[in-house]
Amino acid sequence: MQKLLRHIVTTIITSITILMPAHAQWYQASGSSFIDSSGKNIAKTRATENALKKALLVAGASVSSVQQVVNGLMTKDELSVRASGIVNGFEIVEEQHQDNVVTVTIRADIFPQEKKCFAADYQKRLLVTKTHIKHREQANIGGIYSLDKQIAHQLNAQLQSNTRYMQTQLALSNTTEFARYIDSFEQNKLKDLTRGIANMTQSQFVLYTEITDLSFDQDATNSWKFWQEKILPRNFGLTIHLFDGNTGESFLSEQYHASSPWTYKYREQVDVASNHFQTSPYGLAINRLLEQAVMDLDESLMCQPSQAKIIHAGETELLLNIGKKHGVKQGDEFSLLHQENFIANNGQQYSGFNVSAYKVKVTKVTQDTATVTTLDGEILGNIQHNDLAVRY
Repeated sequence: MQKLLRHIVTTIITSITILMPAHAQWYQASGSSFIDSSGKNIAKTRATENALKKALLVAGASVSSVQQVVNGLMTKDELSVRASGIVNGFEIVEEQHQDNVVTVTIRADIFPQEKKCFAADYQKRLLVTKTHIKHREQANIGGIYSLDKQIAHQLNAQLQSNTRYMQTQLALSNTTEFARYIDSFEQNKLKDLTRGIANMTQSQFVLYTEITDLSFDQDATNSWKFWQEKILPRNFGLTIHLFDGNTGESFLSEQYHASSPWTYKYREQVDVASNHFQTSPYGLAINRLLEQAVMDLDESLMCQPSQAKIIHAGETELLLNIGKKHGVKQGDEFSLLHQENFIANNGQQYSGFNVSAYKVKVTKVTQDTATVTTLDGEILGNIQHNDLAVRY
């Protein structure tokens, strides 16, 4: 007992000593994780890791250093730790459990980098499209053809609940030609498709997803129980493709794979939207995989510049398609980009931008739009409708 008290006193004194420098700042962030078969403690650790990553990125840490710092801290026995370097320490300030999700809020004492992630102040607009099942014949067992819509729903729900850096919307009514274009390497058509969808939905980024594997493994998980029907592991493969809606160019592509026992009978038709499926071993494995995909999207987009399209251009005043609900405040300043498209010698079409010398400031803001004017009342030269305003 005395040894424990000495340890607590030493920790407090050390904490006070370390926290003296004025350069360290507190950052608060939340992270969530599904509780699967690995248990609540592992889910809590994943949620804490997610929250710490967000705090580090907002403080200005590079993505490469974030993983190194997080891995170093999360190997500690205690979740409230002290460390040298970029993270002085962090602590859990709130923990919530709801249904099969644990949400952890942490407060981290971080030495910020010279350049902070100012873009994290704004929410990026992301369109989540209907998932494409690459090999539909693999969905025959269980009749899980509606998994294309369900995965998009789950991914969108996780994005909405687990990140404050993206504002998402879901498009399920129409099937796009994405799968055909990407399989046949029709890059120009893919760019045109993406720009068209983004323009129609006022989105900065477009997310396409493909279910690449729903096959079964042949080794039963219960082969020693010879009196039971075989339970075979079923695979789940997912590829996410993130595209820039303004240029139509690929921004991120990641592949994910999971395998878990398929606990349903061979001829049983399965409702993938039911709670029974969501809490089955296979459903939980999918949720865990989507959780990782959301974390990757969060890290990739958090510090990307927020781009707003100019939807009306006057001589000294512009109207932008970004507003209060995206984080814009009166007095915020934007740089302007004039869009130019060109065709290279190989016939490929590319989008380019000329950075304008003008800077503009927000004078009026509504939920969906912002009015900006030049800082000195100067007339805006060649800036026009569909050009971009960017906050770096």
